[in-house]
Amino acid sequence: MAAGIPTYSLYGEEGGEQREFWVHCETIAARSSGYRWEIGLHRHESFLQFLYIRTGSGDAILPAGTVVLQPPCVIAVPPGPVHGFRFSPDIDGLVVTLVPDRLGPGADNAGPLAAFADPVVLALDATAGDTAYLETTFFRIAVEYAEQRSAREQMLEAHVATVLVMLGRLLAPALPEALPDVNSARVRSLNDLILKHHRAQWTVEDYARRLGLSPTHLSRTVRQVTGRTVHDLIMERSMEEARRALLFTGHSVQHIAENLGYSDPAYFSRCFRRQIGMTPRAWREEERARMRNKQPDPDV
Repeated sequence: MAAGIPTYSLYGEEGGEQREFWVHCETIAARSSGYRWEIGLHRHESFLQFLYIRTGSGDAILPAGTVVLQPPCVIAVPPGPVHGFRFSPDIDGLVVTLVPDRLGPGADNAGPLAAFADPVVLALDATAGDTAYLETTFFRIAVEYAEQRSAREQMLEAHVATVLVMLGRLLAPALPEALPDVNSARVRSLNDLILKHHRAQWTVEDYARRLGLSPTHLSRTVRQVTGRTVHDLIMERSMEEARRALLFTGHSVQHIAENLGYSDPAYFSRCFRRQIGMTPRAWREEERARMRNKQPDPDV
C-alpha cells in the first residue's frame, strides 16, 4: 500500500475511538460536503461499505481504475482496498457501513458476503422494479438507523439482509442465495417460544410481537428458512406433545386436550386427525399394539 494513505475507522475519520457498532448510515452529503465533495484515497480495515447514489454525479477511484458514476448505482467496497470518491454538490445518496463479522461467512464460505470480495460499481436499471425496491430498502435503513423505535435492531437486520441478497444477485447470479444467519436465529427463537408457550394457544401475532416483528415478516422468514408456516410449527409441537401423552400416560383424550390448551376436545381431535391421519384414540391403540408386538418373548 502506498505510504501516506490513511486507514479510517469510520467513513472520513481516523483512529479507533468510535463507539462499537455493526451498522452505520448517513447521507453522502453529510460527510463529503465537509471535504469539498472529495474523499481522498483511504482504506478501511474492518468495514464493508455500500454507497447508494440516487442522483448527482461523481467518480469512484478504485484499485481497478476510476469509474464515472451514473445514477442510480451502488458502490460496494469491502475491507482492505484503497479507494476514494469525488462527488458533485447535488449528490443524493446514502452510505451504509457494516461490520462483516456480524453478517456471517465471507467470500471463502459462499455466505451472504461472498459476492463482495472486490470493490465494484453496480449500474442499476432505473426502470426495474428491483431497483425501486432496493432504493426503498436503503432508505428504510436510514430511517430505522436515525429513529430509536421498538425492534430497531431486528428491522435493521432485515433490511440489511435484503440489500445483501439483492446486490449479491446482481453481482453473482449463480451464487447460492444465502440469507444471513439472522433468519435462522429467528426461527430458532420462535421454536424456543413455541416450546414454552404452545399450551397457552398463542397466535402468530403473539409470537411475532414477542420477537419484535410483524406477523407478515415472521411468516415470510419462517417460510424462507423452513418451507412451512408458523402455524405448522405450532401445530407440530402441540401434536408431538399429544402423541407423547397418548402413548405414555393413561389420561383420557379430553384430559390431554385440556392440558394442551384445547377447550374443545372435538376440535383437538380434528386437529390431531388432520396432522397425523387418524383420531387420537385410534393412534393410541395402534401405537400401543405396535409396542406390544416389539416386546421380546420372555420364554425365548
